[in-house]
Amino acid sequence: MRVTIRILLTRPADAPAEPLAEYRAAGGYEALRSALAARTPEDVLAEVERAQLRGRGGASFPVARKWRLAAGQPAGEKHVVANGGEHEPGSRKDRFLVAKYPHTVLEGLLLCGYATGAQKGWLYLIEDMAEPLAAAEHALAELHAAGLVGARILGSPFSFEIAIHRGPTTYVAGEETAALNAIEGKPAKPRKKPPYPGEAGLFGRPTTVNNVETLAHVPAIVRRGAAWYRGIGRGSSTGTMLFTLPDRARHPGVYELPFGATWRELIFGLGGGPRSGREIRAFLPALSCAWLSAEHLDAPIDHDSLKALGTSPGCGGLSWLEVGEDPLPRLLEIARFFMAEQCGQCPPCRMETNQIAHVLKGVAEGKEGDYRGAIEKVCAFARGKGQCSLIEMAAAPILSGLTLLGR
Repeated sequence: MRVTIRILLTRPADAPAEPLAEYRAAGGYEALRSALAARTPEDVLAEVERAQLRGRGGASFPVARKWRLAAGQPAGEKHVVANGGEHEPGSRKDRFLVAKYPHTVLEGLLLCGYATGAQKGWLYLIEDMAEPLAAAEHALAELHAAGLVGARILGSPFSFEIAIHRGPTTYVAGEETAALNAIEGKPAKPRKKPPYPGEAGLFGRPTTVNNVETLAHVPAIVRRGAAWYRGIGRGSSTGTMLFTLPDRARHPGVYELPFGATWRELIFGLGGGPRSGREIRAFLPALSCAWLSAEHLDAPIDHDSLKALGTSPGCGGLSWLEVGEDPLPRLLEIARFFMAEQCGQCPPCRMETNQIAHVLKGVAEGKEGDYRGAIEKVCAFARGKGQCSLIEMAAAPILSGLTLLGR
């Protein structure tokens, strides 16, 4: 079965960046035009709220709750950050989206700015993202030429500037408060919360931070309505989501599926299955999630169903183990990644990530002992003690993956 519902990826995968004229011909910036002409900021925010849009960066946080926090702050300087700081191994959907559909992201950024009362937007990308950066710069120049950004957009009272910021090539730089520090010229390390960005973000002002894919859904919601959007998906998991299939698939790439589709539809229906022809033993929805076994290939992809299985869709950067593969090298690879990428400012996180890698290295060298107990103990001690969620993200694939070792 091939799932064909698309909201974001409407053009061939190998097409160049969508130019402004083509985007507008397909209805682009109509949501912005109608909002500025006939809707209040609350109207736009309420439409997103009714659509039940959730974040697509990994945490799946309700978008309207973030927007309301910033919108409810006293009038004055406010910001919006479109976070494209994607540096999780296996995930390429954010850079693909910005490289191919920059105007979809920018219109979502503008609508968020209007709804929350912001005057400045930032497209946060990583400095090694050459193609997305080039596409975004060209698209922003087109917006300036068309009068769709800047002062009194489309003759309305709404004024909004957008800047592109290049963040450092570290994993943790994609965390929302680390991105704020990077934009301010500080080291890209997470901040302690509260206060939350919606209360005190960039330069101490209310700031809404959303993943670029999250914002890309907003124009369609505003233009076509929340009821239409809720008609796609499953239960409280509304709309579609982007997934990245690895090179191990016969047809790797970025795919869009409605919530409620199955992992089998994604991996085999769209991706053609493993290139090796071997069966899948277990799969990881994203690097920071818990493993699922082959029996869950037909499980629906939605937040509630996956939560019941102890995992989540994460950011959709899928990977898997095939029958006959030893899972230990993969678990050790994941552990070493988090050990290398933790920023160093939280001692419990440093301890946990180093200890997990140390224990798994010992297992790989054939050392005896209660490795499961040691890993579970350090993860339990560190849980909830960092300034960001990396502690939980590093633990999830290892704790769930221990059952795959079968020792």
